[in-house]
Amino acid sequence: MMRCLLISQDQRHDPIHLPDGVMVILGRGPKTLITDKKCSRTQVELLANYAYRSVRVTQRGINPTSVEEIHLHCGDSTTLQEGETLCLVNGLYHYCIRFEQDSRSPKKTVREYFSPRRPVKEDDNVAQPPKRPRPSSPSEDEDDDPSVVEKLRQLQEMAALVEQAQEPSPQALPDLPSHPHDSWEDLGKLLVFTKKGVTPSAKIAGFDLDGTIITTQSGKVFPTGPEDWKILYPEVPRKLKQLLSEGYKVVIFTNQLGISRGRLRPEVFKAKLEAVVERLGIPVQAFVATGSGIYRKPVLGMWDHLCKKANGDLSVSLSQSVYVGDAAGRPPNWAPGQKKKDFSCSDRLFALNAGLPFKTPEEYFLGWKEAPFSLPAFDPRALDPKAQLSDPPDASLTSSSPELVLAVGFPAAGKSTFVKQHLVAAGYAYANRDILGSWQKCVAVCQSALQAGKSVVVDNTNPDLESRSRYIDCAKTLGVPCRCFLFTASLDQAKHNNRFREMTEKEHIPVNSIVLNTYKSKYVAPTLEEGFAEIIKINFVPQFANPELESLYHQFSEG
Repeated sequence: MMRCLLISQDQRHDPIHLPDGVMVILGRGPKTLITDKKCSRTQVELLANYAYRSVRVTQRGINPTSVEEIHLHCGDSTTLQEGETLCLVNGLYHYCIRFEQDSRSPKKTVREYFSPRRPVKEDDNVAQPPKRPRPSSPSEDEDDDPSVVEKLRQLQEMAALVEQAQEPSPQALPDLPSHPHDSWEDLGKLLVFTKKGVTPSAKIAGFDLDGTIITTQSGKVFPTGPEDWKILYPEVPRKLKQLLSEGYKVVIFTNQLGISRGRLRPEVFKAKLEAVVERLGIPVQAFVATGSGIYRKPVLGMWDHLCKKANGDLSVSLSQSVYVGDAAGRPPNWAPGQKKKDFSCSDRLFALNAGLPFKTPEEYFLGWKEAPFSLPAFDPRALDPKAQLSDPPDASLTSSSPELVLAVGFPAAGKSTFVKQHLVAAGYAYANRDILGSWQKCVAVCQSALQAGKSVVVDNTNPDLESRSRYIDCAKTLGVPCRCFLFTASLDQAKHNNRFREMTEKEHIPVNSIVLNTYKSKYVAPTLEEGFAEIIKINFVPQFANPELESLYHQFSEG
């Protein structure tokens, strides 16, 4: 068993146990022996995370708390790691944390934690903890030996140098001019902001905005107004400045569907984004998807625009770049104190579509370990354009004698494309309720075609027994067989197909989720007992006019 201890560096009291995932409130009082009235009785909230060997510090008092050089204000949070110093208030009352195996041994005093080998003399200075987390080691004795720690540090530095030497050399940068002034471009459903001083780079550090760079000041899920924001973690500006010094171009990619829906005025969002960038204190380029379509994450429209048109003539190195976002597909309780699941997986899928390394804000800014996550059930990359079209594979798709073929399947399952390509092209009459207006007119078309000795195909969803019985009875009355073509595309695949059509077919009328879910609720699997002569399963096998459309189809399009 592991335990986390909060240790007073001035030895004013014994270590305080911080249980895993349990909020501990500290301040002035008997636990800390602090009597300073500038320290609130509820000065800080401490939340230990044993999996990440860290403690989340949230200031609740009026006067400032600090962790290393990060100074908090009321409501701010940051992470305290082993080897770092927490000053409870106004730079006073120093604490550090220590994770150790709980051997159920007698309780140690604070002096024993700082000097495990010898008693502390009254005139000794208390050893200060190192500024960086110390590397793990095989035994407690070795961990306390300064010579061993120094050797481990040297080995780590040597390993880092070797790793750096093995990495491909970064692309030699020409003397690229920086952007001369702040500017906005309006490209329809895409807004591009470029801050003065932005310079092209082969290394891109990409970030989502809401929930990654900023969060709401009010604590609500959605901002109450343009001023309702604050930097998510105090570590964010420092990390972004470090990236800039390392030659990265810092880029924000954000979905703002509220703009196209009229809930958010473009000029209001522009002012907010400019204020955020000003607060970060570095030149940033930002891409804003204002509606649905190819620019909306996880589809790569924004990333493609950056690479092709907004980075000078410099090629981007995927291996040296990174993308960070909070929509990562994490489940409820993915970490202590994080009860809500991620609202989507769109940021992780954006990185996956682009081939970029991905991190969550907690992993990137706070150093937390990777959290569990799940990807969507439908993976468009897995579709095989050479897969078998029908099941059974040797089934005949057409008949030399008159018949009625009834299609069954989700909207956007590929029914219309298939029946027109394979049946209508072979001379079958075509009945479609969306075109004719009612099922009665569809039945009339079937009767007329069959009486004339022609085959006919009905291109509707036909999810239940009632809708199918009309056509089975029609065929039976006229003495011809009725076959069922069951289109096997799932609900998620149908949604993906629908979004693809929205992005690629201007005349396409989108199918909303209500229609798709209604089909699912009504669906009853067809059987031969209904009167079908044969049931053939039709698999969705995509075909594309060009490589660009194929690439777009194989991208995740919804988180």
